[in-house]
Amino acid sequence: MKFERLIAATLLIASAGAAGAAPNAQAILAASDAIRNPGKPFALSVTLVEYRNAKQTDSNTLSVYSKADADSGQFRSLIRFVAPARDANKLMLKNGNDLWFFDPSSKASIRLSPQQRLLGQAANGDVVTVNLAKDYQAQVAAEESVLDGDRQNRRCYKLALAAMSADVTYHHIEMWLDTSSSRPVKARFYTESGQLLKTAYYRRYQPQLGVERPTETVIIDGLDPNWVTVMRFSDYAWREVPEVWLQRDYLPRFKPE
Repeated sequence: MKFERLIAATLLIASAGAAGAAPNAQAILAASDAIRNPGKPFALSVTLVEYRNAKQTDSNTLSVYSKADADSGQFRSLIRFVAPARDANKLMLKNGNDLWFFDPSSKASIRLSPQQRLLGQAANGDVVTVNLAKDYQAQVAAEESVLDGDRQNRRCYKLALAAMSADVTYHHIEMWLDTSSSRPVKARFYTESGQLLKTAYYRRYQPQLGVERPTETVIIDGLDPNWVTVMRFSDYAWREVPEVWLQRDYLPRFKPE
């Protein structure tokens, strides 16, 4: 979503509140997407660190190149594994609803499920850029105060998100967005049967590419609160993402610049 559309969505939310009308859940979610995702082609680094009982057990680092599709508005992304050394230069490609993994040692690309775990509680679908408003139908379930990732109270809209297709990462999501800014604060992710998979907290907002964005997501397992995965986002940069990079047939020829 372009910055101008973020402003328009924010004004829509504000005018609805001023008129006493029910807040527009889909507009709130779209404004939150624009906070998480830059509106033009970009690159960033993602570091994932897994902890069990407060001790680090694993980590990896990824480079992400992403841009929105002109027709659907959903993001298409190429992800390159940087570290550890055993995984360096492996690739993941999200094109539409297709997710592919490429291993340069075997020269083979295989279809992946976005629900499959990448590291700890982070699924493949968590590291690709996603506009939730394109994949989920939102309803305002409540307006309430919740503790954020720094244990500060935030007044939030609680949105209930229902998947609009079977090939998205989560069947349904509960998401808390700050009522004054639409910033994501907290989310809970569920299976189709209603089992809680994990809880995420969006933290460390910093100016990145013109907008204050969360640069850290803390993910807590739904069954074991001592199993935690931290995703850190850094090195944001505007950059062109060549169309050829987003084609499965090009993966064996991809060379990082």
